[in-house]
Amino acid sequence: MSKNHRGTGIRSLAAHGRAVCPICKKDSVKCLYEQEVDGQTVNICKVCKATLKNKARIAAKSAAAAAPAAETSAAAE
Repeated sequence: MSKNHRGTGIRSLAAHGRAVCPICKKDSVKCLYEQEVDGQTVNICKVCKATLKNKARIAAKSAAAAAPAAETSAAAE
């Protein structure tokens, strides 16, 4: 099958979506993902989006693990 429409969404963007990522400072990468960083909504690259998502997932997992431990120690007293 033909792939005629691949990338048509970014053709209308300036430089076809390529810019400097504000987080990792890489040049000429596709910055297509909107993310709120320091109270501002900025476009970041795919790698930085995945990094932020993984950090949030790990923080939520550790917070969930700490919550039952606090409840257990409170119940024991």
